[in-house]
Amino acid sequence: MSRGSDPQAVTDALAAAVDAFNEEGHGIPTREDSIDSDADWKTQLTKACRLLAAIEHIAGEGFYTATIELCFGATERSVEAYALAEGGDELDDFHDHTTCYERASDLGLLSEPTTRDLRELYDTNRTDSYYGGRRPTERQAESMQQLARSVHEYVTDQIREGGVCVCNSIDA
Repeated sequence: MSRGSDPQAVTDALAAAVDAFNEEGHGIPTREDSIDSDADWKTQLTKACRLLAAIEHIAGEGFYTATIELCFGATERSVEAYALAEGGDELDDFHDHTTCYERASDLGLLSEPTTRDLRELYDTNRTDSYYGGRRPTERQAESMQQLARSVHEYVTDQIREGGVCVCNSIDA
């Protein structure tokens, strides 16, 4: 199939998305206010805050797949924030979705059995809920929400430079 036979709506939307990410031709971009970009660890931590806010916003509405996806993202961003803040890691060190768990163990944030379980939870269930034929359940979404919130709060408490988490100050 040649590019010329692709639907115009798709190619136009693709071009607009590429332009948006390249920040071309639309003046000063409107950025998400609650994301702190002073340092990579602050960016990751506040992205986790925003993902958790989105989860709270859709809670109870039956969006189990979205909740699970956002929870895995919030957990990952939270742990990455710790590794960036306390471990001297660079953002480029996190080339996949499970490196953060290895670093959490290496840095003593969480034990090896816990990080292994987190990594296994991700490898088995995130992949299956995303690519597999299973339909996520309310219980899975709720338990993932509790896990993401617990990890985020724990990580936030462990980062020496406090006052960055915006979870309690943002409107969902």
